Amino acid sequence: MTSARNTSNAVSYFILLGFPCSREMQIVLFSIFFMVYTLTLLGNMAIVFAVRWDHRLHTPMYILLANFSFLEICYVNSDVPNMLLNFLSITKTISFTRCFLQLYFFFSLGTTECLFLSIMAYDRFLAICRPLHYPTVMTIRFCGNLIIFCWVYGFLWFLIPVVLVTQLPFCGPNVIDDFLCDLGPLLDLASVCVPIPGTVLICGTMSSLLIFATFFYIIGSYTLVLKAVIRMPSAAGSKKAFSTCSSHLAVVTLFYGSVMITYVSPGSGQAKGMQKFTTLFYSVLTPFFNPMIYSLRNKEMKDALKKVIGCS
Repeated sequence: MTSARNTSNAVSYFILLGFPCSREMQIVLFSIFFMVYTLTLLGNMAIVFAVRWDHRLHTPMYILLANFSFLEICYVNSDVPNMLLNFLSITKTISFTRCFLQLYFFFSLGTTECLFLSIMAYDRFLAICRPLHYPTVMTIRFCGNLIIFCWVYGFLWFLIPVVLVTQLPFCGPNVIDDFLCDLGPLLDLASVCVPIPGTVLICGTMSSLLIFATFFYIIGSYTLVLKAVIRMPSAAGSKKAFSTCSSHLAVVTLFYGSVMITYVSPGSGQAKGMQKFTTLFYSVLTPFFNPMIYSLRNKEMKDALKKVIGCS
């Protein structure tokens, strides 16, 4: 263990290649992603303020949505600011410590997002499939406990894998073909020095368990919800329930579709050229689209957002 630590000290910083292109194109990309970043923050902050200020939205579904939007704000701040700085940087370096802090927060917030999507699916299942039990089960207090669980468990799940990766021997190669310190590229760098099948297995297993357990739970919940919606006698009630669930399913599809490609087998060397683009999609573009997806098909949210931006 001591020798591993000493060897890992051979690398004191990493180089994030990001999106290699001409200096002029780097400025263009900076401008585009800075705009996306700003609109992402504004969109998600608008949802948080809308739920906070409109008392009609003080229900579990909207409280979960507001917390999810706050999570998205934290999520984009774990990687986008550094990506923007790299567009303007000549060296594109990040220190060893900052790299692993980014890795930890990025993965912890991603885990928290998986858990949030799961409890949002549970909320819709209760509301539509068990409407008589919903007011007594999904109380504000219980909703608050679920939110606390997501944040605490989200930051504990990947703690051990990140600690294991920090102990790997980074003996020289320090160029990461990505715009952030991601798990797969870091495992690739460490595997150049020594075989690390155990660490790759642990990271891959924990990633797969989290992704597939939450994904199949969400799909199962919405399958039951859609069956209940089809049986609804009221066309108006059926349309409203379907509209809400379709928004949730759209977000789930965007997020999990790209996450599964990236993290089910980290460090396996599969789809290396595509990894940074799938990571970009779920970590930058999905938080950008979420406010539009959740608000466009929800009349209550649209009305609240109009008040926030002063259009009413």
